[in-house]
Parts: sequence; structure tokens; C-alpha cells
Amino acid sequence: MSTIEQPLRITEELVATRLDVVITKAFPQVPSRTYVQRLIDQGQVKVNGKIFKAGYKVELDDEIVVALKLLDVGESVTPEDIPLDIFYEDQWLLVVNKPVGMLVHPVHGHHGGTLVNALMHHCKTLSDVNLPEDDEEHFDPALIRPGIVHRLDRETSGLLVVAKNNNVHVQLAKAFEKREIKKKYLAIVKGRIEFDEGRVDKALGRDPKKRDKKAVVADDVGKSAVTVYRVVRRFGSKATLVSLFPQSGRTHQLRVHMAYLKHPILGDDKYGEAKSFSRLALHAQSLGFIHPELQTFMEFSTPVPAEFLSYEN
Repeated sequence: MSTIEQPLRITEELVATRLDVVITKAFPQVPSRTYVQRLIDQGQVKVNGKIFKAGYKVELDDEIVVALKLLDVGESVTPEDIPLDIFYEDQWLLVVNKPVGMLVHPVHGHHGGTLVNALMHHCKTLSDVNLPEDDEEHFDPALIRPGIVHRLDRETSGLLVVAKNNNVHVQLAKAFEKREIKKKYLAIVKGRIEFDEGRVDKALGRDPKKRDKKAVVADDVGKSAVTVYRVVRRFGSKATLVSLFPQSGRTHQLRVHMAYLKHPILGDDKYGEAKSFSRLALHAQSLGFIHPELQTFMEFSTPVPAEFLSYEN
């Protein structure tokens, strides 16, 4: 990994603007304000040689130095000839249907067999914008995610968009941050949901008792998260098939929100009962976005998983 330090001097029109906002606007190669905030938290941004918080209001002639990390993904991830279920591909991006049980990218202790390993074999080039996740306390260059703009949990199947260059990656990441991406999931949840549709608007944060889990927390200590749900079919009083529409992209958001409603997703080993279904009953069914280069709206949809269709009361 190499680092490029890019300086920026504050002019009159930027005075009194938040530090994270200034950097996000000034550097088109950064994918999101969240990314910038993470860099600031990790001390990768200095103002006049000192470290400030993201909310610092810049002053005239302040000199801001931003350390941007560049990753040589070719040396960090081993390409593997793993079949891919590709729904769409062009010179800028591809949309792939991830199977259940596959990790999206390498993690500590598991460096092979992931979607990223398969993409490295399939694609000549991939973006190398290494986004920190919202639950990562430290930026870790060992967890490389070439091409990966957004994630699905290992036991969640469905559609992902993959970027082949950094410009497309940044534009897609900003579209996700602005909630301009249409996402629809299917899930089978425990019990009978009474209302045909509803909305969960509850902030998420780390579970205070179990650090590897997320939980609904107070608004002032968590990150805002909104999920809309619509009932598709009720299996008596035992379970309900629902469509889920995340309006934000927090880690484990759908799983935590449904568990909060006392309707955990079947097969969920963290927030429900693992043995209630053959897998985590969550599938990213459709994905829609404006193509960053073609500027046309594209939407893709996958069939309902067979195990969902075969579920009985």
C-alpha cells in the first residue's frame, strides 16, 4: 500500500465549512463523506499540521493535508477460477448474483473462495477504492475489496454491482450514500406480521453486550437507519414472506430491524434462530441505479430462491 498526501489551502468561499464537507467536495476521488470521516478519525487528515475532528469549521488560509491510501490489489488478492452468475457486464461495471454461503471479500482467516477472488480472475481491471465499513474501528489494508461498492452478508444471496474503475466506483458509492440506489430484498420472517406494510426508523449501533452484533440504540449514539417492509404472503401464524426496502445501508440493518419487530429473519444465527430455516432467509432480489457512464437507469431482478418457494406452513 502506498499513500499520497494531497494539500489543500482554504480560500474565502470555504471559510466556516465543516472539515469533512470541504474534503468531500475538494477531492472527487473520495467515494463518500463517511469515507472522509473515517480518514479524519484515523488521523489521516491534518490541518496546519494538527489533527482536528470532522466538525471543525475551517478558517482562511488553513492548510489541509489528506493522506489518500492507494492499494495494489493485484498483489493482495489471489485470482481464483470460480464461476460467476453475471446478470450484466460492460467495460465499466458488472452486476453479479452472489450465491448463499460466499463471502464478498477476504477477511482475516479466510483469504480464498470469495467473490473478490472470483472477480480478480474474471476481470482485467477492478477499482481499488478500499472503502472502510461503517463498523470498522481501524482501516485495515489486509481486507482488500477491489471492485466492491457495497456488501451482502455471507449467508445472504442476491445482486451486487461491481466497479471496474475508480471513477465509476466513486460515483456509485456516492449514489448509495445519497440513497439513489433502488434495493429490494426478500425475506421469510418468524410469525405473522399483522399490517400489510410498515416502516422501521431506528438508529443502529454496536450491541453493548456483544461486540460482534448490532442493536437498536438511541438516536444520539447510533447511526440513522430506515427500513420499509411490505407483506407478500403469510404462512398462517408461523411465518411471513416480506419485501424489504432499506433506505440506508447499515451493517445487519434488515436483520436487526426485523428482530426488533419481534419477527426475526428465519435461519438468522445472530438475531434469531439458526435452525428455523436451511439458510438465512434473506435474498437481495433487485437492484436499480443510474449507470455512471451511460447515464441511463438500469434495474435487475433475480428469481425467488427455490427454498423460499418450497417453504410450507
